[in-house]
Amino acid sequence: MAVKSGNGSQSGSKDSKTLPLIEKDEPPTTEDILNWGESFDKLMRHNGGRKVFREFLRSEYSEENMLFWLACEDLKKEENAEVVEEKARVIYEDYISILSPKEVSLDSRVREVINRNMVDPTPHTFDEAQLQIYTLMHRDSYPRFLNSHIYKRLLQQAS
Repeated sequence: MAVKSGNGSQSGSKDSKTLPLIEKDEPPTTEDILNWGESFDKLMRHNGGRKVFREFLRSEYSEENMLFWLACEDLKKEENAEVVEEKARVIYEDYISILSPKEVSLDSRVREVINRNMVDPTPHTFDEAQLQIYTLMHRDSYPRFLNSHIYKRLLQQAS
């Protein structure tokens, strides 16, 4: 992934909770890459950061966590009830069903909540599960990402 030097649209002084999702496909700036090392939230809010982190997760055979999180983000944007129902069914089959090869790791309480929510799915059917997976990636995968060759190579290119 190429690195663009200079300041990006994000200010280092902003709270990471208030940063919008950055969807542009521009190469990350040096500031972006450094921010990713300081904050998992900033990494996940930046399209380039999510792509690099997903590449890392793929190398660890846990890409399904990012794919599930992205599918939930997509579902939250949907307003058409029929489309919500279809997308929720696909997410359930792809990531929640114990028969799925892409099953994400969720506790039994969250699985029960999802099963109840699937009776009448909404854009927020998977919110608890999404938070659990986000927390798992933050606590488990993110520290390894920061020590990975993938992130270190980006840092080298940035400097």
